Amino acid sequence: MDSFDPDGNGAPQDSLPPPPPVPSNVTPIKAESEPVKKKVARVPMERRGLGSKGQKISLLTNHFKVNVGSVDGHFFHYSVSLSYEDGRPVDGKGVGRKVIDTVHETYRSELAGKDFAYDGEKSLFTIGSLPSNKLEFTVVLEDVTSNRNNGNASPDGHDSSNDVDRKRLRRQYQSKTFRVEISFAAKIPMQAIQNALRGQESENSQEALRVLDIILRQHAAKQGCLLVRQSFFHNNPNNFTDIGGGVLGCRGFHSSFRTTQGGLSLNIDVSTTMIIRPGPVVDFLLANQNARDPGSLDWNKAKRTLKNLRIKVSPSNQEYKITGLSDQFCEDQLFSLKQKSMKNENGEAEMVEMTVYDYFVNHRNIQLRYSAKMPCINVGKPKRPTYIPIELCSLVSLQRYTKALSTLQRASLVEKSRQKPQERMSVLSNALKSSNYGAEPMLRSCGVSISSNFTQVEGRVLPTPRLKVGNGEDFFPRNGRWNFNNKKLVDPARIERWAVVNFSARCDLNSLVRDLIRCGEMKGIRIDPPFHVFEERNQNRRSPPVARVESMFEEIKSKLPGAPQFLLCLLPERKNSDLYGPWKRKNLTEFGIITQCLAPTRINDQYLTNLLLKINAKLGGLNSMLAVEHTPSIPIVSKVPTVILGMDVSHGSPGHSDVPSIAAVVSSRQWPSISRYRASVRTQSPKLEMIDSLFKGVSEKEDEGIMREVLLDFYTSSGKRKPDQIIIFRDGVSESQFNQVLNIELDQIIEACKFLDESWNPKFLVIVAQKNHHTKFFQQGSPDNVPPGTVIDNKICHPKNNDFYLCAHAGMIGTTRPTHYHVLLDQVGFSADDLQELVHSLSYVCTNLLCTFGGFAVWSVHEV
Repeated sequence: MDSFDPDGNGAPQDSLPPPPPVPSNVTPIKAESEPVKKKVARVPMERRGLGSKGQKISLLTNHFKVNVGSVDGHFFHYSVSLSYEDGRPVDGKGVGRKVIDTVHETYRSELAGKDFAYDGEKSLFTIGSLPSNKLEFTVVLEDVTSNRNNGNASPDGHDSSNDVDRKRLRRQYQSKTFRVEISFAAKIPMQAIQNALRGQESENSQEALRVLDIILRQHAAKQGCLLVRQSFFHNNPNNFTDIGGGVLGCRGFHSSFRTTQGGLSLNIDVSTTMIIRPGPVVDFLLANQNARDPGSLDWNKAKRTLKNLRIKVSPSNQEYKITGLSDQFCEDQLFSLKQKSMKNENGEAEMVEMTVYDYFVNHRNIQLRYSAKMPCINVGKPKRPTYIPIELCSLVSLQRYTKALSTLQRASLVEKSRQKPQERMSVLSNALKSSNYGAEPMLRSCGVSISSNFTQVEGRVLPTPRLKVGNGEDFFPRNGRWNFNNKKLVDPARIERWAVVNFSARCDLNSLVRDLIRCGEMKGIRIDPPFHVFEERNQNRRSPPVARVESMFEEIKSKLPGAPQFLLCLLPERKNSDLYGPWKRKNLTEFGIITQCLAPTRINDQYLTNLLLKINAKLGGLNSMLAVEHTPSIPIVSKVPTVILGMDVSHGSPGHSDVPSIAAVVSSRQWPSISRYRASVRTQSPKLEMIDSLFKGVSEKEDEGIMREVLLDFYTSSGKRKPDQIIIFRDGVSESQFNQVLNIELDQIIEACKFLDESWNPKFLVIVAQKNHHTKFFQQGSPDNVPPGTVIDNKICHPKNNDFYLCAHAGMIGTTRPTHYHVLLDQVGFSADDLQELVHSLSYVCTNLLCTFGGFAVWSVHEV
């Protein structure tokens, strides 16, 4: 119990005395709290100037000049609400466009003859206002794809056999009534587009450009295209390519408006998506499951694969959505058929039980060749099934395949999607012509006209960085490529405790080991003989990949005295082995063992040299370095302790949305070197793009974040110097996330620095490297790709922000994809030339030669 004062008035003993009375002639002054300083949000920096170094080159790009004739009017934004007659909201995809099109046709006079730009969901735009801020309409759609029945109908929606001929002559139309509400939401001045071109971007300018993009989507939808964001795919078999497993690669094109230094442009590029192979359902299932005949199909897997796909049914040609499969085969699956010709004692039609097979063969006179021993397709509701024999069902075209591709499918897609520069230019010209944007009424109302010519831009080819290899020898890459024949490595590793693992690959292992040791000597790498050569047992060859790896690992653990420094693994397939993933996962995540895989076909000294470059890098060696790094004389970076970071986040593949994302950061060490890196990884919430573990304070004195690791490693490896400059390359973020990089991730990095030393204020350079964009460059009058080292920072770049494109390496296959660099923050003070040369040089120091851009983020995720 609490103690109280002796007077017993209930006041606690430690309470404060009451305040003195305020004299009547005194007015108390209210104490004002110190105003809280509001943090100013960082925004991407403006361009300070253009680069001038390098040999000038005239190029073409897949941006097409857009003229906007009308800038005085307004786009009016309206919110759209769709519901059925009973008030239920409409949620079916594709229905919205049909309903709005019907509204436009039916009530044209009530809408003052206005054309619409509808996004297919809840937004609708017009040029000029509609007659009222709120409009309500009722429309009726004749739905030929309806599969509704009264629960007692026959499997394909017909009643008795007496009605067959009559009902074949007409479709069963099911009308649906929709209520449409259109309400005013906002007014967007077209002048905002011109303001954006002057660098005055605002929410209005982003909305205005969004309206133009929605017009393009609507135009493609009217042509019957499959829409995937701003990419459009026509139903043209010439654009399909089979990649196996019942999946087709479908070639279409991306089309979007961009604000640039040269004005508004339309960016058009080739795009590819995956679709289900149209045609008979059984043919698709056989390809999807790689089955020899229908008898070997896994019907549980088939049920999951087919759900929600759309089919057309023969002979009625009606379209349905698959809801499942019947529990029994067609010859055994019963249903109740209402026979109007047979009446019961109450005068009602008799219900007769029969099999689906019997109904179609004997009542409909449709010959079924192979459906008897297969489940039926169900297109009805769970409690009101409607069954159709599988051989009468064909998958309709342009249905997206959204599951993760297999390794073989992915490789096939890449190989079949390649296009040389001239071929790509021809395809893009034809795409623009066939799109016929000049006929789009909404674009005409805006006064928008699109040039049919590729935009001409001026690029500059930067000189190739000079490298240093072993013995201080100079090394000059040619055409963006380099060859290490007859060259020693800068810092070769020593390979002592290692072994060879052979998963049934046909190879002379003794010769391979002997040649590898010999080539290693030529590079300066001392390789001891392997501790053991592990050959896969014959009985394991037909086991699943994971089981083969587990079995091999058990043998390795039983024969090796301890963890090896390195394992050389021979895979049986030249490409895309199913063993690769399980093998890497077992070694790297469970045991931390470094491995190098190879498929032994046509092994020669060049092949072994490339193999040794990878092995040396993985074991901590250094293959080559920049000559300016050796001196050291890199502008700004060599003068002041500088750490270079590459950051990226890797997400789970499609269909695995619950898999944690992986954040990875690689960081330079041993300053003034910029060729040596370490890596840190963390898991984080699925699909979270911003890295949330750069700073992770778990107590007042403890930080478990990535940056603490990075900074302490730099300090210990760089002569106990703290970095005064931190250069950050961030991969994998879009323009809409730039502010989050500047205000969420950068804040964490600053917090990590302050946690180590409150007085520490390093300067930052933040650059986003984008590969997932649609800008390509072409040489005029040449079939070749643009030269390595080509940089573009004018005309098609942002009208205000600091960005540039760089093609660092030679494009040997297909069309070169440049990296688009966005400089978000530069407190260091780089000139345009110095920064572009630094980024170009960094493209040549990535120790894993598979990494081909100067941002390191690809390496960080894929190799750690």
